[in-house]
Amino acid sequence: MKKVVLIDGARTPFLRSGTDYFDLLSYQLGQQAISGLLSKTGVDPKSIDNVIMGTVISNVRTSNVARESALTAGIPNSTPCHTVTMACISANQAIANGVQLIQTGHADIIVAGGTDCTSDAPILFKKKMRQKLFKAQKLKGMGDTLKFVSSLRLGDFVPDAPAVAEYTTGRTMGYDCDLLAAKFHVSREEQDEFAARSHQLAGKATEEGLLADEIAPVELAPKFTPIKVDNGIRKDSTAEKMKKLKPAFVKPHGTLTAANSSFLTDGAAVVLLMSEEKALELGYKPKAYVHDYTFSGQDLKEELLLGPTYATAKLLKRTGMELKDMDVIEFHEAFAGQILANLKALASDEFAKEKLGRDKAVGEVPMDKFNLWGGSLSIGHPFGATGARLMTTTANRLIKENGKYGLLAACAAGAHGHAMILERYSN
Repeated sequence: MKKVVLIDGARTPFLRSGTDYFDLLSYQLGQQAISGLLSKTGVDPKSIDNVIMGTVISNVRTSNVARESALTAGIPNSTPCHTVTMACISANQAIANGVQLIQTGHADIIVAGGTDCTSDAPILFKKKMRQKLFKAQKLKGMGDTLKFVSSLRLGDFVPDAPAVAEYTTGRTMGYDCDLLAAKFHVSREEQDEFAARSHQLAGKATEEGLLADEIAPVELAPKFTPIKVDNGIRKDSTAEKMKKLKPAFVKPHGTLTAANSSFLTDGAAVVLLMSEEKALELGYKPKAYVHDYTFSGQDLKEELLLGPTYATAKLLKRTGMELKDMDVIEFHEAFAGQILANLKALASDEFAKEKLGRDKAVGEVPMDKFNLWGGSLSIGHPFGATGARLMTTTANRLIKENGKYGLLAACAAGAHGHAMILERYSN
């Protein structure tokens, strides 16, 4: 199997939904990220074998958003493109697909990542109205038209708005996380402190230019003023300020609020993957090897957001490594409660024995290695794109901090998890 290396990554600034990307479609954000990656790496668009993108909020007009993103970014139409969806780990799955294509010799150069524009979430009619409109396609003459119009009721026009909820259980992710936080005895104070930490670290990383290396500035008509930074980061956040907010999901006694939960975000992120052989042939020095990765599935009612724990345990067992071997650790922050519950699960001997089939805990996660440049709580979380951001940040931190191994992990709706180990590339 060929060795797979990460050359580099690029992303748009991540913006709160309803702000500067309000008029854009997901493919246009994907175009911006891919264009930024091409410019940053200098890779010949004609040499790219495949483009793979993840997305969650699909627009029916651009259902294969990878194709539209790639074509408008200047990648030739001879390059095949496909789109995958796996909730919040859609980009992770897109990257895994690219890794597999390279490992098996079906490709040498892959662009993979994801894009989502929650500002453009489709709002539909309810099923009954959709059925009426479907049948209306076969109307003939004025009589049929009048009959159709007379069948419409005011209730038919009530929109069927999308919800961030599990279809199987009907529960929102925030509600599930509130239950998870209670189960692992994660207090409101702990969550607010962690969320403030995320914002403070992201603010510091922005000021020091650490995040600038992964961001491709975006210029939008008609003013073309460059957008260079993420706009959800509040560097002056404190737990004291956050404790004033009311519960957002379980009222009045819940512990999750708007401040300690990730916000709806628009953005795109991609990475450039190559076989090591091709990278060296073209004169690139990669940032990291893809050491290994895995996916997991858990119980939807009790373990919806415990993906990082299950996937990390599974991956460490698969590789024969331990948590203490990791120099950099980057987890997706869906909620502060979700992160803290996972950290407690990883450190629990009882959980390891009951749920993971291990004799002892996976291990304590050292906070001096964990999400040191902020995370999804502060930077933002475009559902389909976060996995590519995590990969790029992990590699950049390995280089900056002179580490060898980096672990990235994420949870996703559907009770899925993903974990990947990167190894810093050396001569």
